[in-house]
Amino acid sequence: MIPGKGPNHPSFKRSFLFALQGFRTALNQERNIKVMLGGAAFAVVMGIVLRLDPLSWAVVFVCCGVVLAAELTNTAIETVVDLVSPEFHPLAGRAKDIAAAASWVLCLFVALAGICVYAFALYRLILSL
Repeated sequence: MIPGKGPNHPSFKRSFLFALQGFRTALNQERNIKVMLGGAAFAVVMGIVLRLDPLSWAVVFVCCGVVLAAELTNTAIETVVDLVSPEFHPLAGRAKDIAAAASWVLCLFVALAGICVYAFALYRLILSL
């Protein structure tokens, strides 16, 4: 039987609860998730201080969500690699490094987007004074 097919397929509610459980597990066990959530909270506070417009808020929220999703995906990949290769293997290390690099590259571009959003908001705020 294909997993997820037939009567054993979890309901939408159970699937949602599994996702919450996964997020809670990552939050309890992964330092980087906490760092990313702290960064998201800082971005929201700065958005309030700088009085972001609705489009800028959308950019900030999408960026925060994408960074968190990338970090969760990186964590999942690292967990699966650790499961299938408990001893060190160069290919396992390479897979984990590449997954971490994907998250890092995304964070770099999100930081650039943040600079654009917040610099423009700061410029508008200074002009209105």
